Amino acid sequence: MSQFVHLHPSARDWEYHGDPANGATSADESAILAFHKTVPDYNETPLHSLPDLAADLGLAHVLLKDESNRFGLPAFKILGASWAVHRAVSSHLGLPADAPPAEVGGRARHAGVRVVTATEGNCGRAVARAATRHLGLPTRVYVPALMDAATRRRVAGEGAEVREVEGAYDDAIRAALADARARPGDALLVLDVGVEGCDEVPRFFVQGYGTMLAEAERQVRARTGGRGATHAVVPVGAGSVGEAVAVHFKGAGRKVGSGSTAAVLAVEPTTADCLMQSLRAGRSVSVPTEDTIMCGMNCGTLSTTAWPVLRDGVDAAVTVTDLEAHEAVEELKTAHGILAGPCGAATLAALRRACKDAKQELGLDGTSVVVLYCTEGQREYSIPS
Repeated sequence: MSQFVHLHPSARDWEYHGDPANGATSADESAILAFHKTVPDYNETPLHSLPDLAADLGLAHVLLKDESNRFGLPAFKILGASWAVHRAVSSHLGLPADAPPAEVGGRARHAGVRVVTATEGNCGRAVARAATRHLGLPTRVYVPALMDAATRRRVAGEGAEVREVEGAYDDAIRAALADARARPGDALLVLDVGVEGCDEVPRFFVQGYGTMLAEAERQVRARTGGRGATHAVVPVGAGSVGEAVAVHFKGAGRKVGSGSTAAVLAVEPTTADCLMQSLRAGRSVSVPTEDTIMCGMNCGTLSTTAWPVLRDGVDAAVTVTDLEAHEAVEELKTAHGILAGPCGAATLAALRRACKDAKQELGLDGTSVVVLYCTEGQREYSIPS
């Protein structure tokens, strides 16, 4: 078997029936959508059909959900970050989830609330946009030393204070945790990754991503004459968006094709393959990471809240190199006119790898409807050789 594809056959028939303690499925989707419609620059994002690619790979449809412009930011993260910040702040103040954002922001400023987070890429910028730009709250973002200067500038450009931490993303998380715990009265920790003692806010991120998934569901069926996706390809860093995708496509009662749930293919950099190694080990394990152009996926440890769903619901973990991700960026731009960043384009690289190494095992054939979640737009990065 390929070193780049790890198959997980037991996920084929697994269904997610929900967990009463897990807010990922208990939140009212219409309420979250209603909130998102209050966010400045609210918009739906397009779904592109790639018929030439589908024909080349011997598939019925390849469809790409393009998150290059979501609420004025070039990545999907603002969906989760805006809802998570709103819920975390309103809960801290004793306000209901449907409290108007203007009231939440006003009361939070009066109470001296500040937001603390850590990021490896787009999430920190999104949290800063939601907290500082939308609610007027000071935001401190811890970043790993490996983060490139352009990404730091984008985070700082949202009005956040950026603090560098020696080490990797996991070290930045520890620094954010220490900061928030030192001032529990006014510092709110907003992370999209579950860690010990922090498992509620990451579920708000997962809920927020449901808006993207519901949009894509409608768009896919409109493009295919009512057929649902048979395969979903999603980038995975710490795992929150992977959790959201698995919950959506493995939801109880959602059957496609021969009666199985849709297959979920999770994509990671070869230099940060914590999900692949965890699936192989049968338990969540941490891995050392290296610099990668897929900086938003440069995570060495899975979210504690995401792991149980990923463990049971991911049909295959696929790793891609920086060169493959870059080539996919170029292919999307030149062949399809889509301006993607490396994390988003990695889904195309992974689909090509899966078709090359495990097409039959994954049921990829002339009836397949594949959705690529292209999670970020074009950005600067060092071109790999």
